Amino acid sequence: MRPPLTSAEAPSMADQLPSINFGFEELRSRMAQFTARFDDFIDKGRKRVLEERNHFRMNVAELQEDQKMKKRDIEILTLKSTTHAQNLAKESAETAEMHTAITTLTEQRDERLANRDTLKAQIAEVQKAVSARREAQLKHRRYLDGQARHNDPELDFWENYLSMRIDGAGLHDRIKFIFNNINEREWEREAWFEIDTSEREVRVIHYRPKIEKEEVDRVQERYNECREFSVLLKGMRELFIEALK
Repeated sequence: MRPPLTSAEAPSMADQLPSINFGFEELRSRMAQFTARFDDFIDKGRKRVLEERNHFRMNVAELQEDQKMKKRDIEILTLKSTTHAQNLAKESAETAEMHTAITTLTEQRDERLANRDTLKAQIAEVQKAVSARREAQLKHRRYLDGQARHNDPELDFWENYLSMRIDGAGLHDRIKFIFNNINEREWEREAWFEIDTSEREVRVIHYRPKIEKEEVDRVQERYNECREFSVLLKGMRELFIEALK
């Protein structure tokens, strides 16, 4: 038999309870591991967020820079467009002015061409008329030259017989006849008349002293009908004698 245990040696109630292993160490280890993984996850998440934020900021900065560049490009393009529109308007105005000037020049050219053609026609007509007149004058001059060859002896006779002389009148187709001894009281007094031979019909255009024009025209008509100088000279001398009586 065992001796009875004293109170000091007797087992406690707690010692008599069965021992239970709750695994606190393992739980602590697992919690520590979880905490470490969680912290690692948080760090990685924070780093990723920071990286993404930095990347976002960079993208935003790049976008803002791109936006500024786009805005600047738009302003440049707007300015170029405005300048181009102004140039187009200016070119359109210059083109309109050029068309107007071309139209005006064309009208002036056509008008001048028409005037030139008209002037050419007029010049041709004038040249034709001048040629015809020159031919007529040459023909008349030839006639006068031929008549003069026949009239020279007759003129000498009439100059002596009628006491007259023939003088020029300053023009190649004018002849002046001067009479004297036509007034018994003024023996030296002269009378004269001038004829125009530029046409076929001879005209008495000037005379002194004054006589009736109808009488002069009558003598002129008689001469142009017969073409005899004696008729003209005798007729005019008689008119002067009658006028001085």
